[in-house]
Amino acid sequence: MENYDMLIVKASALPEVYLKVLYAKELLENGSCTNVSAATQKVGISRSAFYKYKDCVFAYHKQDTDKNLCISAMLSDRAGVFSALTAQLYQEGANILTINQNHPVDNIAAVTITVRTDNVTVSIEELMNRLRKIDGVISIKII
Repeated sequence: MENYDMLIVKASALPEVYLKVLYAKELLENGSCTNVSAATQKVGISRSAFYKYKDCVFAYHKQDTDKNLCISAMLSDRAGVFSALTAQLYQEGANILTINQNHPVDNIAAVTITVRTDNVTVSIEELMNRLRKIDGVISIKII
């Protein structure tokens, strides 16, 4: 059996204490409660339960991942092609989160880039079309 560090579990399957810890963290973040004692008392858990789980329980917000786009590209192994690709992403407002580039094979480099798109100034379709037009981009797709 693999040793998993993180899991996504439906909230209704979890013990109530985890949800209360999340609620207490939210009360502290938004200023509704000014200290841990007040937040834990309001949600009905002990301070020790809060401190036990506070660094292990996080809310999953789907919209956070909806703003990320993973792009796979095949690029000509020439100076400036990768730079032109990343410059175009920057120009369109994309924030590069991760880059994975393999060694070129037969003068073609495989690149995977994950970008955050919440500040992109054009549609995703238009962004992809603009990236395809870059000299040296052999193919590009969303994965």
